This record gives sequence, C-alpha cells and structure tokens, in this order.
Amino acid sequence: MVQPEYRIYEMNKRLQARSEDSDNLWWDAFATEFFEDDATLTLSFCLEDGPKRYTIGRTLIPRYFSTVFEGGVTDLYYVLKHSKESYHNSSITVDCDQCTMVTQHGKPMFTKVCTEGRLILEFTFDDLMRIKTWHFTIRQYRELVPRSILAMHAQDPQVLEQLSKNITRMGLTNFTLNYLRLCVILEPMQELMSRHKTYNLSPRDCLKTCLFQKWQRMVAPPAEPTRQPTTKRRKRKNSTSSTSNSSAGNNANSTNSKKKSAAANLSLSSQELGALQSCSLNPGRDGALCHSTAVTPTGQFKEKH
Repeated sequence: MVQPEYRIYEMNKRLQARSEDSDNLWWDAFATEFFEDDATLTLSFCLEDGPKRYTIGRTLIPRYFSTVFEGGVTDLYYVLKHSKESYHNSSITVDCDQCTMVTQHGKPMFTKVCTEGRLILEFTFDDLMRIKTWHFTIRQYRELVPRSILAMHAQDPQVLEQLSKNITRMGLTNFTLNYLRLCVILEPMQELMSRHKTYNLSPRDCLKTCLFQKWQRMVAPPAEPTRQPTTKRRKRKNSTSSTSNSSAGNNANSTNSKKKSAAANLSLSSQELGALQSCSLNPGRDGALCHSTAVTPTGQFKEKH
C-alpha cells in the first residue's frame, strides 16, 4: 500500500512535469489520477472584507490548478511536515497542521510565495489511493524576493516601491481568486451542464426540467420507512385463568378422591368376596356342600345354599 504522503510527492512531480502546451485534456488526466470522481476541494482563508470559504466539485478541480499557472506561477508544490494519519474502514485521513504551498512566480517579478496553513486530506483505502476531500485552511503567507534583485534596483526608487507591493492575496493570485468567485455561480449550474451534455437540450429546456424535478421533490411527501410486521401476542387474563385453574384443580381433586374411595371400596369388597367364596366349594364333613355367602352391590351379605 502506497503511503499518503508519497501520493502528494507524486502529485508534485506531475505538476513539475507540466509544460506551457498543457491543455484541458492534460489537466483532466491529472485530476483523474489524483482525485476521486466525487471529490471536493475546499479553500478557507480571510481577506480584507472578511473570511472566505470556497468549495468546488470534481469537474471544476482541473481548472482550479490551471488558473494557478495562468496567474504567472512557474512552479507549484506542497510540503507536509509532521502529518498525522488515521485509518478507517474505507478511507485514510491525513491531517497536517504545518503544510506549505510553495509557488514560484516569474511575473510580474521573480518572487517565491510560501502559503502556510492546515491541510486535511481524505484518501480512498484502495490501490489507486485517490483524494476524496481536500481542505486547505490558509493562516499566513510570505513573499520572498531575492537580495540580488534588490541590489540591482537599489538606486531606482520606483522599482523598489513596486517590489515592496504584494503580488498575491493570502498566497493566491487574482486569477485563482476570480475563478473561485466564479465557481460560486458555476457549482450550482453543474446539473444544467451535465443535462445539456447528456440529453442535448437547450439551456432553457434544461432549466425547466431541473426546476420541475426539484419542485416534484419538494412537493412529494417523504417516503415512509418500511415497518416490519409485528406479531400480535395473546394476553392471558389473570382473573379468568386463576379461577379456571382453581376450579379445574378442585374438580380434579374431587374426581381423584371419588376414584380413590371407589377403588378402596372395590378392593375391600373383592377381598371379602374372595374370602367368603372360598368356603363355598369346600365340602363338609358329611359330604354335603356348605352354604356360600355373597356380597350385594349395596354392601349387604346374602347367603346361598
């Protein structure tokens, strides 16, 4: 797995390989190599009229880097010091509190600009390791002019006054600032542009369809979340169940007691019957059969001869 800082090093090398003939296709290939399809780039800084924050999408990122060089920059690279990495399930976050964007200007005069701030990058955790979010917060900047140039124009007060003026605002050229202001208008129009390229509609028809779809989304009620069917459980009534259980228990106890008493009577009568009938078959001393005694169902004894 490639380290995130090495990807920044590769991006610096690719920016140094840029030529004056680099067209939009070259910048699109550059953005495709280092940025995801849904990537966003955010710049935060403070100007004379207050704090600013600009966020652009993936389709506007190539043009942002090209405007840096159109403003007179000949070299651009990023230096990260003491960065911290944190790994997540599908992404890697790099937080560098000491990031420096170095730009070398060739016009209007030879100047090196160091823009310092905090850079937070989110990379996708895969083989390509492309940037998903880019957030650069500018704190301060420095414009460095070589001493040799100052010595050459030491006797010319007009040139010295021109050298003392800043050529950037918070480290950004006027070309880049104007493009960021334009992106405030261009970013919401990305849907219109993509619809125009896809369906080849006129700008008016694209605007109508986009507004109609947005109106439908606003008017349509929100979809209710699907609820899982709940199984109804029967609740037992305590009073009814207790009375039924008690009555059933009483009935069962009475039935068992009756059966036990009947069984006891039956066993007792059968023993008596067996004992009494045993003598009916024994002959007497005179050769005659002796009389037998039987028990009637009512429990009375009955003699038979």
